[in-house]
Amino acid sequence: MGQWIKTDFGSIAFLDHHDPFPNTDQALIEPNGLIAVSNTLKSERIIEAYKQGIFPWFNQHEPILWWSPDPRLVLFPHDLKISSSLSKKIKKNNYQFEVDKNFLSVIKSCSEVKRKDQDGTWIDERIINAYSELHQMKIAHSFEIYFNGNLVGGLYGIILDDVFFGESMFHYETDASKIAFVLAVQYLKKMGVKMIDCQMKTKHLLSFGAKEITRNQFIQLLNNYIKT
Repeated sequence: MGQWIKTDFGSIAFLDHHDPFPNTDQALIEPNGLIAVSNTLKSERIIEAYKQGIFPWFNQHEPILWWSPDPRLVLFPHDLKISSSLSKKIKKNNYQFEVDKNFLSVIKSCSEVKRKDQDGTWIDERIINAYSELHQMKIAHSFEIYFNGNLVGGLYGIILDDVFFGESMFHYETDASKIAFVLAVQYLKKMGVKMIDCQMKTKHLLSFGAKEITRNQFIQLLNNYIKT
């Protein structure tokens, strides 16, 4: 194990290249789920983290921060809820849905999304490079919505066996990211994905049927659904 850093809220691990992640029960309560810090972001490290219920999330100019919050927001594909207005919009079939047609454009578009209480973007060159490598490994995937040939919405994440770990979404047209999300969930369900990790609670994702479970429950499901 690497060094430990003392904070006002407790100690977190500083990881060198080959240091293992600490057990998730060592994550801080405040800020919720912060468990480790590192200076590098490698594709192999990201895969290792996801398998243990940990993910990277940080702002520009910060070191790599690793998180495992409790509770955890997840969506089981069979629980997907679609509003009548969104369902009608999807049925009009004015949009083209694609998978992995332009991963780089999707992740770069997600990096441009501005969120409340966020200084800049958390999707910097380190994230773009690492997840692009995961895409080349056929682990990271993008789900895209086109209108008149133009990319207007989408999302990306990674698939490990029966779990999809959602990372970020964007839209340039109203409801385009919602349409992308619905069609992505339906696509993933057909692929046999049993759980979608939504990470943190938002009203937007709750409206689609996502729900919070404890970190222990989440990790138990990971152990059941990830076999490699």
